Amino acid sequence: MPYVNIRVTREGTSPGAVKTTAEQKARLIQGVSDLLFEVLGKPQSATFVVIEEVEMENWGVGGLPVAEYRNQLTEKAK
Repeated sequence: MPYVNIRVTREGTSPGAVKTTAEQKARLIQGVSDLLFEVLGKPQSATFVVIEEVEMENWGVGGLPVAEYRNQLTEKAK
């Protein structure tokens, strides 16, 4: 019985969006379930997928809040 926890920052991927859409979440759930079946033969009826959205200020990488980290990457790329 697989349990998959997907954590993403709470932000939109399109202009004006502030969270992951229901359609995007459904696609993630289906895709993960399909992959576990294809690779490990785990039945979808026994696969649990949980998606958690984390506020940006509660997510850090490289010792920085994620927004600040991304800004640094953008500045370096210029």
